[in-house]
Amino acid sequence: MVLLVSICGLAFASPNFLNDKTAAALPDWLPHKQVSLGLDLQGGSHLLLEVEVSAVIREQLEALVDEVRVELRKAKIRYGGLGLDGATGVKVTIREPAKTEDARQLLRKLDAQTDTTATDNTIRIELLETAIRDRRNSAMSQSVEIVRRRIDQTGTREPTIQRQGDDRILVQLPGVKDPERIKRLLGKTAKMTFRLTDERGANLDPSRPAPAGSLWLPASDGNSSSGRPNMYLIKKRVMVSGEDLVDSQPAFDSRESQPVVSFRFNTRGAKKFGTATAANVNRPFAIVLDGKVISAPVIREPILGGTGQISGSFTVQEANDLSLLLRAGALPAPLVILEERSVGPGLGADSIASGKIASMIGMVLVVVFMVIGYGRFGAMADFALVINIFLILAALSVLQATLTLPGIAGIVLTIGMAVDANVLIFERIREEVRAGRTPISAIDAGYGRALTTIIDANVTTLIAATLLYAFGSGPIRGFAVTLAIGIVTSLFTSVMLTRLIVVTWLRRAQPKELPI
Repeated sequence: MVLLVSICGLAFASPNFLNDKTAAALPDWLPHKQVSLGLDLQGGSHLLLEVEVSAVIREQLEALVDEVRVELRKAKIRYGGLGLDGATGVKVTIREPAKTEDARQLLRKLDAQTDTTATDNTIRIELLETAIRDRRNSAMSQSVEIVRRRIDQTGTREPTIQRQGDDRILVQLPGVKDPERIKRLLGKTAKMTFRLTDERGANLDPSRPAPAGSLWLPASDGNSSSGRPNMYLIKKRVMVSGEDLVDSQPAFDSRESQPVVSFRFNTRGAKKFGTATAANVNRPFAIVLDGKVISAPVIREPILGGTGQISGSFTVQEANDLSLLLRAGALPAPLVILEERSVGPGLGADSIASGKIASMIGMVLVVVFMVIGYGRFGAMADFALVINIFLILAALSVLQATLTLPGIAGIVLTIGMAVDANVLIFERIREEVRAGRTPISAIDAGYGRALTTIIDANVTTLIAATLLYAFGSGPIRGFAVTLAIGIVTSLFTSVMLTRLIVVTWLRRAQPKELPI
């Protein structure tokens, strides 16, 4: 078993001594995985993003404004001055003071997480603090997940995506060749909605305020032939939301041979889409993405299959990116890049070279110390130490754990710690020899009695590594991973492998005295 584990370690570690192309060309039945290098070793991008949570709260309040308008019109209560009041509230003035209390009772039922108060004939609807906190936490969790989906679909290996504080996300992307594309993907909210156009827009000036219930939105393709911005008057009410999309793929329009994006709704979205298109035949239906109108095709007939396509003079890359964004889902709030750093592969190469030098120096010093201190037994421990390094590389390769610069520090530390167990065992054997035991009895007692101390010392270090991994982040986790792997492999090589070597030598040589 000991030999089998050691041989497997050598086999799984060997691809790391080949170049990338050679390792990738190996047959699938052979070990071909290499250690995955972190951002600080192979270069890449480091981004610190801020989630504009206030935009989520504002959007919720704007939706509440629409609900207030609809409910008051249904109840035939005249009102005015409807709009946002500060960052957390909505206010409306009732023009018939006698109906103020009726209106308040009606509006308090709109949302259980609001507090509705009336002063004279003005009603204010305030979001509760618990509602704001829940919405903020939900937005952050959703943002982290969607950022992860978007980056995973670009094929980036071993990205680090972590929440930091109340409104920030840390993103580290090792080996990214095109950081600008990643920034473009993360910078888009990708919130798609389907809305009706307001037919009054053709007769109104876009420079003037939009009528109640509508808003002016620009076209995604920029200006018109006259040089003025292409503007659409769009109904605020969302007929179908992009939240109901289940798939989107880049495609080509068979009639015009232009890149398009095909999409498919879930059952709920397909029903809404079919109902909306059936009720508005021969009317323009605007497709809005991140506050811009991609296109506004006229509905020729009801679309009941729950599928459709988006066209908008896309390039192939733009169609691929848009379909990726829609598949990953819309961000609940815009992201702002607060900090951006690019790490060149040259710096990573220097770090690896420095780590190799440090490891070799540490290895040489340990080997010399063990040979001087314990002779033949020290040489056996040094051989086990070499196998230990291969086992660490093998474990990192199989687990695809990311190796960072602190991880290299963990390996260097492991080299020094790996012979600790052998020192304890060999000192115990010396004591038994001095006590007059035979070689076989001294070796058996040395390994048996030192084992408890060795396990206690390594388990406490393993607990520390586990806590570092659980509560640390980024580089600290990298150090904890290599330290934990090193502890396990060191226990195996210093106890199991060296004992096998010592016992094999003992059976063949049958010495009268131990050279230790």
